[in-house]
Amino acid sequence: MEFRSESPNSMDVPSSIQALAQHKHVRCIVKLGGAAITCKNELERINEESLVVVCSQLREAMNPETVESQGKVLGMDWSRRLGASIDSFADDFDVDSTLVSDSGFIIVHGAGSFGHFQASRTGVNKGGLHLPLVKAGFVATRISVTSLNLEIVRALAREGITAVGISPFACGWSTQGRNIACADVSQITKALCAGFVPVLHGDAVIDHSQGCTILSGDVIIRHLAQLLLPEYVVFLTDVLGVYDRPPTNPNAKLLREITVDEEGNWSIIKPAPGDVEKQVEITVASHDTTGGMETKILEAAVIAKLGINVYITKAGTEHSLRALKGEITDDWLGTVIRSSKKLSPYT
Repeated sequence: MEFRSESPNSMDVPSSIQALAQHKHVRCIVKLGGAAITCKNELERINEESLVVVCSQLREAMNPETVESQGKVLGMDWSRRLGASIDSFADDFDVDSTLVSDSGFIIVHGAGSFGHFQASRTGVNKGGLHLPLVKAGFVATRISVTSLNLEIVRALAREGITAVGISPFACGWSTQGRNIACADVSQITKALCAGFVPVLHGDAVIDHSQGCTILSGDVIIRHLAQLLLPEYVVFLTDVLGVYDRPPTNPNAKLLREITVDEEGNWSIIKPAPGDVEKQVEITVASHDTTGGMETKILEAAVIAKLGINVYITKAGTEHSLRALKGEITDDWLGTVIRSSKKLSPYT
């Protein structure tokens, strides 16, 4: 079975990337799927249980020593809403305190039930910024997605992770015909070099041909992977990976391994091609303005073509923790998308 993935035009490597290469290696870029961390069919509702587990697993993957030592997690969410004074938090810190920093991780999250409803209802993804409804929807969408970003940063900070929120729109990211036209990554690289964990999100941005659009987290990850060349990329979703038909179908089969050749052709390796549907079926929620799983696997193929393994699995499971650590063995459940030139990570 074969598919095609188009690789975007290459861009000049900014000086900030060259500076990063001299000081900091990017280990992993993680996509937190909106469906995994929010209740996607309920307006602006976070899946608190899933988010707590994901943040804990990220801490363990970034710095296993914090788990092995079983020491106190020094949180950094000193918000008034938690009820304690800032002094009571600050007193826990001293010069020998250990934080989860310098991890080489970048996190990008989807919007889920934040932003998609506003963008879909007002047509932000289709452009037309001159129209009052679209302009209002642009504002409403950004209020929603940035509020989710804040909550995710807070959840990470409570796990002792030095997370900082970075919004693409505020950094000047823009598109042309819905393809990335400008993407200033200097704030991301500076944050990494300073020992922070950048946390980006899908965003409403200016589009130079249609006025505005929605820039998905999956597209952001692909662009960052092309520039920063991480060791591996992890997509955490609400299902175990890519299936040959909607996972709600009782006959759906998990595609455990997909390869991408130099021409961008996909081939399913596991299970054997004869055991799966000839045409992979993809479903997208009506309010999803970013393409859902289809966009995810297309962007993953572009990343894999670079020689970077992509692991897609269910958030909050033992398989997600192993993916975050880059520890893939034969009993791991998920989808590996890799270059046809690379050996299978399954052992």
